[in-house]
Amino acid sequence: MAVHAFIFPGQGSQTVGMGRDLAAAFAPARAVFEEVDEVLKQKLSKLMFEGPIEELTLTENAQPALMAVSLAVLRVLQAEGGLVLKEKVALVAGHSLGEYSALAAVESFSIADTARLLKLRGQAMQRAVPAGQGAMAALLGVELEVAREICAEAEMGPNGREIVACANDNGGGQVVISGHKGAVERAIEIAKTKGVKRAMLLPVSAPFHCALMAPAADAMAEAFANTPPRAPLLPLVANVSAAKATDPNLIRDLLVQQVTATVRWRESVQTMAALGVDSFIELGTGKVLAGLVRRIAPDAATASAGSPADIEALLKVL
Repeated sequence: MAVHAFIFPGQGSQTVGMGRDLAAAFAPARAVFEEVDEVLKQKLSKLMFEGPIEELTLTENAQPALMAVSLAVLRVLQAEGGLVLKEKVALVAGHSLGEYSALAAVESFSIADTARLLKLRGQAMQRAVPAGQGAMAALLGVELEVAREICAEAEMGPNGREIVACANDNGGGQVVISGHKGAVERAIEIAKTKGVKRAMLLPVSAPFHCALMAPAADAMAEAFANTPPRAPLLPLVANVSAAKATDPNLIRDLLVQQVTATVRWRESVQTMAALGVDSFIELGTGKVLAGLVRRIAPDAATASAGSPADIEALLKVL
């Protein structure tokens, strides 16, 4: 019997048309999109189905949109396929905002509260750093320790010390860095001298998962005081610790830390594999995480479910 983990994608997987086929095919999916529209008091589903991509990509829209598709897929699996999470799934995890989708899946938060929290998180992240002052870059063909050395070397600028740090350790030699624009640009130049295969700026609106996001972390701490997580149905493997978490107070603290800390995705997948997971199933838009898992745990089975056909295929596996 395969041991399954459900994993949930993060920002960057959004695309115009996301969720449209699900809404057309399944009433439970439509219900999720309608609930999110209602709680956010905006036609987010229309933006997801029709675009424009520029508006959909705004952090405050992309985050709840990606969560909505992930939870729509889960609701369809439960309603149409009779999926009982606790019987079929051992662990959940999500990449950055995907951690919120994972927690909604295991009922730590309601869908409505998750949508509200993600909208607020997106707005707070966008506000934390004025446009143009921060940047992120992907370093390809690099190990985490070398990426950290590059960041340390790039901190000193003409006007003193600036922030640049490892934001995502995605595995397979892919590390994303984040910080002040000048420091990130210096890091790209330094990376070229360190044998890094490729270093490129990413088209993002803010420098996520670094110390510049501290005001957003404070905003989330405040939000969780009003909307604390409940105990999850299944353990979460958390981005910040790359370890299992089930205590609601710990989960809350990890979510606050996550805003400024490295997403330890490589180690999270390794943790799940060490705990016996041999099947990773990505719920939602895109296939990014399944691709990363294949690099980190090449012996594990992977699947992605974001369309009616995907759901049909997945139900046969489950």
